[in-house]
Amino acid sequence: MKKLSWIVAAALVAGATVTPAFAEKAKEKAKPYPLETCLVSDEKLGEDPDMKPFAFVHAGQEIKICCKSCKKDFDKDPKKFMAKLEDEAKKAKNEKKSGK
Repeated sequence: MKKLSWIVAAALVAGATVTPAFAEKAKEKAKPYPLETCLVSDEKLGEDPDMKPFAFVHAGQEIKICCKSCKKDFDKDPKKFMAKLEDEAKKAKNEKKSGK
């Protein structure tokens, strides 16, 4: 019985130390967020000192929003916001190329 509890304890410790490493690798592989505004509200990120920007990864893409409450709106229709991100990123890239 002591041997079994030792194995369970070792597995729990290993799981607790390995899980954050996997989370970090997932963030490393995500495409960086290309905009300076919240994907949901279009507010400039970090502009309001009372709202802390929130970042997460969706389908391999880093997403940044102005606050955690915008995540609920994102989760209602992620396809809509991912399409918006693609459009906005293309606009920003074109403006950068043309020197605007």
